[in-house]
Order: sequence, then structure tokens, then C-alpha cells
Amino acid sequence: MALQWYPGHMNKAKNQVQDRLKLVDVVIEIVDARIPFSSRNPMLDSIINNKKRVIILNKSDLADSTSSKKWQDYFESKGINTYIVDSKHSNNMNNLINNIKKEVAQKVEKYQKAGVKNYRIKAMCIGIPNVGKSTILNRFAGKNIAVTGNKPGVTKNQNWIKTKFDFDIIDTPGILWPKIEDEKIGLKLALTGAIKDSIFHADDVALFALDYFKKYYPDKLKKVYNLSDENLGYENPELLLFLTKKSGMKDDFDRMSEKIMMDIRKGVLGRYTLDQVDEVENAIN
Repeated sequence: MALQWYPGHMNKAKNQVQDRLKLVDVVIEIVDARIPFSSRNPMLDSIINNKKRVIILNKSDLADSTSSKKWQDYFESKGINTYIVDSKHSNNMNNLINNIKKEVAQKVEKYQKAGVKNYRIKAMCIGIPNVGKSTILNRFAGKNIAVTGNKPGVTKNQNWIKTKFDFDIIDTPGILWPKIEDEKIGLKLALTGAIKDSIFHADDVALFALDYFKKYYPDKLKKVYNLSDENLGYENPELLLFLTKKSGMKDDFDRMSEKIMMDIRKGVLGRYTLDQVDEVENAIN
């Protein structure tokens, strides 16, 4: 099942991004470390073309650290310097800033040789909704100037933000792509809150989550929901129905589905990553 949408503000934002790319020295692409592949807009490569780019794996405090390192290695093997960041809890962004500056050091030197003094690097911050762009921008600026929220589509405009690190950043709204062909990617986006909950039925998301955690994080399911090995052997939807009754919700599996989604989003089941490097490489190849 393909998901298709394209809100007007997203189409407008895409056009603005293309228009303003010529003004920036580097693109800072922010992805959710829990879904490093699924949270990348596939249109982005063609939009930014050959512009210098770095990738930030944000929300690393929620992601499986081993998987995050694999994804960092994967992106860097493609020639894109990648940084693992927990912007919500870390105030020290100096190391990240210094690395971004190194990306455009040659261009800055060129301006300096041409007589431009105190050149301020121009960067563009881009990513799909709910990857934590605004939180990172606030860290860069050293104060709360970008609106943050735990729902997609908070940022609607593009504004230049001055930082204390000798560079300016233009923020952009989260831009989704017009059509998601892979239903699994859609389910991953839904589970992490990157798209509105109304797009998928809660039980579809919960069933996907249970299957995924059974495969990759069975111990987390057992611990949080007090399940036995026998219980984990249940196939869906039997497992979802079992959990619903076990939780005292009788036959209200929609309510249990929403609880599972929220438990995962809030980190009740611990750190996790929904994209696996080997699976993505096999799918691409």
C-alpha cells in the first residue's frame, strides 16, 4: 500500500529550499537515529545536488548505540561525514560545530584570501518532520528561538538563525516526499511519530512493532510486558490480543495498540533502531 500526500506548505518549502541552496555553504541533514534510512527524504539527493553535506543522527539517546555506529560507518562509506548526536540532553555542541566548520574550511579560506573578513558560514538545516531539527537549532543558537514539539509539522517557515559560532543557519520545515511506496517505511515513520497518527491504524503499527521487537529485541518485550518464551511464540494478531487481555483491557485492542506505540516512543522498552544496515543494503542491491 502506497501512502500519498503532499501538504501545500511542504511543496512550497521544497521550492524555497531549491531557491536558497545557492546561498549556503553546507547542508546539515538531520535524521532520526532510530530510523536512519527511513527518515531520509529520497528526494533530497536530487534537491541539494552536489552541495557539501553532513548527516546528523539525532535522538541517539533513544536509538540502539551499536546500530547507530553501523549507520555512521555506512553513511561515511558513501562519502558523507556523519555525527551521532543527542541534542535534547547535550548542551555542548562545540565538537559538532567544529566538525561542520572543517567541512567548508577551504571555502572560508578562499573568501579570506579574497579579502572577506569575518566571513560567517551559511548552513541549511533540513530533515523530515519530528527528527529534532528545532532542538538542534536551539543548541546552536544558545537559546530557545526555534519552536519545538513532539508532533510532525511544527516548523512552517524558513528563517535565518544567527549562532554564536560564526555561522548562520536557515531552518526549513520538515519536508516529506509525495509518495511512500514501501509500507514498512510508513509504519516506521508512524511508530516514531514522524507522520500523523491518523495516517495509519494504531493496530497496524502495533502489530508491526511487536513483530519487529520479537525479531530484534525479544528481551525488551519479555521484560516490559512480563512475557514468557511461550508467549513470544504467539503469532500476530494472537500476541496483540493476548497482551490486551493481560493488561486488563478486555477486547479493546485499539487501546492496547496505542499503549504499545506510546511505550515505544517514550522509551519504556529502552533504546531501539528500526532500520538495519544489512537489510537496507540487501534491498538496494
